[in-house]
Amino acid sequence: MIDLHCHILPGIDDGAQNLEESLAMAIQAVKVGITHLFATPHHFNGRFDNPKNEILKRVSEFNQCLQQENIPLTIHPGQELRIHRELFNTFERDEILTLDNRGKYLMLELPSGHVPDYTQEIIYELLLKGITPVIVHPERNRGLMQDKNLLFQLVNEGALTQLTAGSITGQFGMKIMSFSQKIIKHNLTHFIASDAHDVAYRGFSIKDAFDKISKSNGINSPVYFNENAKLLIKGQSLCSKKPLPFKKGLIDFFN
Repeated sequence: MIDLHCHILPGIDDGAQNLEESLAMAIQAVKVGITHLFATPHHFNGRFDNPKNEILKRVSEFNQCLQQENIPLTIHPGQELRIHRELFNTFERDEILTLDNRGKYLMLELPSGHVPDYTQEIIYELLLKGITPVIVHPERNRGLMQDKNLLFQLVNEGALTQLTAGSITGQFGMKIMSFSQKIIKHNLTHFIASDAHDVAYRGFSIKDAFDKISKSNGINSPVYFNENAKLLIKGQSLCSKKPLPFKKGLIDFFN
């Protein structure tokens, strides 16, 4: 199993605070069946700055540590980049790290409370540069919860999205769990990832999320998400279902 979003690198953001915690997370990841994991520390979110070269260095060091500890897990480099107006200036400073440093997919984080008015412009410009943005945990964005068809518009224009496993299992509350199910039902997400920060409170619950998705959406749904993760790690084109808009009016409560 492949996990595309995790805060496992020690001491650089709000995830693992030291090497001991990082190794405990790695052991837990292996126990649930994860073989490849993307380390995606926060960058430019107002609290943490983790530019490209620093992440690449730390991923290399942590992979060496995992080998020494005989932990069968491969860490891939990534970055959870907060969207901002000067994003392309950040690119020019060589701070931005795409997944596996391939220049193809970029984990993009929106503020939790709203969708900035320049979001669609940023996504359009990224796509023009051949970089596909992967919007992380859209189900936890209040602006998208209030205007669900805005998420449809972003996906319809070419953005991908990644849901957090804990959102699907109810870890973040019933409203977010319900919105997550609606996002899946409307073909508006492409990946499920842990967004793990530790082993006690925000661990690796991907298998639990897949079990829940299987029960509510059919046994083929987890296969779709797993296959997309495999294709991404190989640098190949993804499977993509046609996004469905939300219906307007009272019926939206049920969709």
